[in-house]
Amino acid sequence: MTQARTGHRITIEQGTAHVRVLHDGQVLAESRRPLLLHETGLPVRYYLPPDDVRTDLLTPSDSHTHCPFKGDADYWSLPDAPDLVWAYPEPFDEVAEIKGHFCFYDTEVVED
Repeated sequence: MTQARTGHRITIEQGTAHVRVLHDGQVLAESRRPLLLHETGLPVRYYLPPDDVRTDLLTPSDSHTHCPFKGDADYWSLPDAPDLVWAYPEPFDEVAEIKGHFCFYDTEVVED
């Protein structure tokens, strides 16, 4: 948990939900061990371990962003979907658990 700025809070918990990321019917990621990142004012984000992501389908992007609460993010793309996924290779200490995990905009929870 971090409270880097007044009123801003991030908590990370180990999830057990079955989550999947699809793009045009192709599975890009599937995991039963996502990290759930809760951040003030934002929807829950699922950060997936690299072993659960089809990184062979993704191409590194030239895009990079900076978050004052998490650090610098790198992005990956598909040919028809730029900057589809991001990760923090060296996140701030307060959110170190997400290091190297991948996050997609559209992650679905699968009901088993």
